[in-house]
Amino acid sequence: MNSVAEQVASHLLQIKAIKLQPSDPFTWASGWKSPIYCDNRKTLSFPAVRTYIRDQFVELIRSKYPQVEVIAGVATGAIAQGALVAQELGLPFVYVRSSAKNHGLENLIEGDCKPGQKVVVVEDLISTGGSSLQAVEALRNAGCNVLGLTAIFTYGFQKAEDNFAAAHCALDTLSNYGAMIDLAVRTGYVHSNEVEKLKEWRLSPETYK
Repeated sequence: MNSVAEQVASHLLQIKAIKLQPSDPFTWASGWKSPIYCDNRKTLSFPAVRTYIRDQFVELIRSKYPQVEVIAGVATGAIAQGALVAQELGLPFVYVRSSAKNHGLENLIEGDCKPGQKVVVVEDLISTGGSSLQAVEALRNAGCNVLGLTAIFTYGFQKAEDNFAAAHCALDTLSNYGAMIDLAVRTGYVHSNEVEKLKEWRLSPETYK
């Protein structure tokens, strides 16, 4: 197992942060039926896994965004992940709420970031990209220069790719749906006859049953 994408997928399957049930799909909050459930918060409970993920984020950011000045996490799932990355890089950390507080200073961005600072956003999971890009927009509205967004895992929906392209925001993920499915088949986590259903879902999640 050589690639980072495969190794991350392996970790997520082993700790059951990702669960696959093609024949008994989960129901998401949106109402979509899905053969996969992904909860990357679970990685925080496994020191070796969270350290590996942190280190891969750090390597990616150092390589692609050496000019970064601030790390921003997307609430709530990526607050801890982003803080771990910022600590390792020796950089300031902020996080972006899904909506502004309705009391006190009514902050949308928590922490100290200044107009003009170069920011890399850390996210735990990409589905359609909507909430992630809301965080990017909030940072841009605050005057920050968002260099790009990094995430642990993406489902690989075309809608997400289109949304990031429309927002002119670079997206890098440590692992992805394709790498995870390939690994799950090779290791016997799912049967080969279930692969078509898994591929079908990614192409048309709204109509999956």
